[in-house]
Amino acid sequence: MIDWKECKLSSITAKIGSGATPKGGEKSYKTEGISLIRSKNIFDFYFSEEGLAYIDEGQANELRNVEVLEDDILINITGESVTRCCIVPRQYLPARVNQHVSIIRPIRELADYRFVFYFLQSNKPELNSMAEIGCTRRALTKKMLEDLNILLPSLPEQRAIASVLSSLDDKIDLLRRQNKTLEAMAEALFRQWFVEEKDEGWKECTIEDLCERIGSGGTPSTKVEEYYNGYINWYSTKELNDCFLFKSEKKITLQGLENSAAKLFPKGTVVIAIYAAPTVGRLGILANESSFNQAACGLVANPEICGKEFLYIYLKNERGNLNTIASGSAQQNLNVRKIKSYPAFKVPEDIMARFNHIVVPLFDKIEENSKQIRTLEKLRDSLLPKLMSGEVRVAV
Repeated sequence: MIDWKECKLSSITAKIGSGATPKGGEKSYKTEGISLIRSKNIFDFYFSEEGLAYIDEGQANELRNVEVLEDDILINITGESVTRCCIVPRQYLPARVNQHVSIIRPIRELADYRFVFYFLQSNKPELNSMAEIGCTRRALTKKMLEDLNILLPSLPEQRAIASVLSSLDDKIDLLRRQNKTLEAMAEALFRQWFVEEKDEGWKECTIEDLCERIGSGGTPSTKVEEYYNGYINWYSTKELNDCFLFKSEKKITLQGLENSAAKLFPKGTVVIAIYAAPTVGRLGILANESSFNQAACGLVANPEICGKEFLYIYLKNERGNLNTIASGSAQQNLNVRKIKSYPAFKVPEDIMARFNHIVVPLFDKIEENSKQIRTLEKLRDSLLPKLMSGEVRVAV
């Protein structure tokens, strides 16, 4: 790798800097206008529009020095999501960033922006280690980023490496967008049939009446090593992002399961977060038998009444109301009792069969796409360190 040169990130960037919150704070945010990107919008390898804030031209002018340009890299610099970074899709521009997000703008004549982005992704251990230094709250400073050492091949080789990795990310993005479209189709049908054209004669019931099992999870004692690093999926609510759940960040052992309130729930269980904003009300569908912590509730649909798809969309459609009834002095909470007693309705068998005939294949496709995304992510993550270190070279 003698033809690669080492330099500071500051030497190949035109800008490294964070923004601020406009005057008026969150109460002044709009429903449309110029995007204000916050840490909640930035995930590794992709941008989320959920919770995207908007500001008017006057507020944007206050933050004119932190305007996001096409091909800018954004990285979270404070809090639990520190070091997450992405490139913002052009449809969200013009945009500004707040104080928790930093803009990294490579000089085009010196560095390919995609290569710099993948460099940051491949150096997560170092970035996370830096974020811990001397801080009560994890944070990256401007100087830390400026002093970061980066290995650079020639500009043509940078582009070639970035093209290999971005081709995988483009396919992942396509599948994510397809899933979003499929779910939107299912939700639109649900709203048409069961909200706009709902028959007032349908029997009222509760969520418990739609399910054959509802229950919360539990957490094995973290003081007992034998309870963890097993083979049983064990999800925390931060992993619930309205999608299928394939593999948890942490796994527990059978001993941990048997010596705690954690329980096994079957494939197809709808899981809902019941503790604390902003996760309360978020959903997931178990792709295989799994467990989860006490901050979540599992709902197993009664197949004689409805399917997981109906239950999932109904709960998602009711998220605003569920948040309204959430209570708790210290934090926003639901509980299993409130979930069980939440009002619902029973759809006639023939109508439910027609709904399932249309919607089940949509969810099957979403699950299949999600499996493909996982496969592509594994391939990308295995190639990333090898390409960024020069262990594997790309022909130019």
